[in-house]
Amino acid sequence: MDAAASPDTSGIRIEPIAAVHIDSFHRTLDVVAREKKYLSMLEASPLPQTREFVMGMIAKGNPQFVATAGDEVVGWCDISRHFFPSHAHRGNLGMGILPAYRGKGLGRRLIETTLRAAQKSGFARVELNVYEDNARAIALYEKTGFAREGIVRRASRIDGRFIDAISMAFLFDERGFS
Repeated sequence: MDAAASPDTSGIRIEPIAAVHIDSFHRTLDVVAREKKYLSMLEASPLPQTREFVMGMIAKGNPQFVATAGDEVVGWCDISRHFFPSHAHRGNLGMGILPAYRGKGLGRRLIETTLRAAQKSGFARVELNVYEDNARAIALYEKTGFAREGIVRRASRIDGRFIDAISMAFLFDERGFS
């Protein structure tokens, strides 16, 4: 999409996800997943499972935010707290943005909002894995304070091709986040 046809992002709101967003979030998740370049899932889970996931995130108080243009979700960022009590200070970050809305600062707004909420919720560490060929996402994560911790070799296999991932983490006590 060229710059002239690119959507304006000035009116995009970043807000906590709510039940009203689930259908649109599901559609956006499916679009990003079907690109087979950014997410581990290759298509969105069925809508009832997506609804259960979102409502579970809300019930658990896990940070999950959406970027909305009008009534449509155009991106999201969430942090799922680890299950085991000894790992409950940690969470895993997931995010995605529709192709037409990428490269406009929306990812940074989503991550910073979600990290602030995670810090308020008592997270000490936020982790993620990013495919090594996703230079744009790696640059975004590094700009927002994530540090590389290692390589997950053959992390995914998509269409018969293995993809390594970079393991990254954000530690609140080391980053002075506010």
